[in-house]
Amino acid sequence: MTRPTPPVAPAQARQIKARLLERVADADDTHLTVDAHQGTWQPFAPGIALKVLREHEGVLSYLLKLDAGATLPAHRHPLDEECVVLEGRLRVGSRTEIGPGGYHVAHQGALHATIGTTTGATIFLRGAIPELGHALACI
Repeated sequence: MTRPTPPVAPAQARQIKARLLERVADADDTHLTVDAHQGTWQPFAPGIALKVLREHEGVLSYLLKLDAGATLPAHRHPLDEECVVLEGRLRVGSRTEIGPGGYHVAHQGALHATIGTTTGATIFLRGAIPELGHALACI
């Protein structure tokens, strides 16, 4: 004759579930990780290099590295673009300056003021890469 298994206490059940979920999540190899030294920097504009981290359904996650004195002219974005400054200081137009950890969003279709830096900067962006030549022709 077999003995019935005693019920599991709610706290113990939560611990078992948490351990099981951690094992399943740790075994998941579908995540994308790009180390700082991985990927390829491509020339984008004078004094500016671009590294694409991920592209999914037309939305890009990418880095821009701007040398001291580099600028991007006014342009439009086909999608909202989010920007986080990782290093240095970024100037947007004549009224906004953003340092490390600062956030900026450029809305879809809006005219984005000139971006520049006197110190050099590395920024993370999520959106579509602006087509500078096309954007200037549309002004």
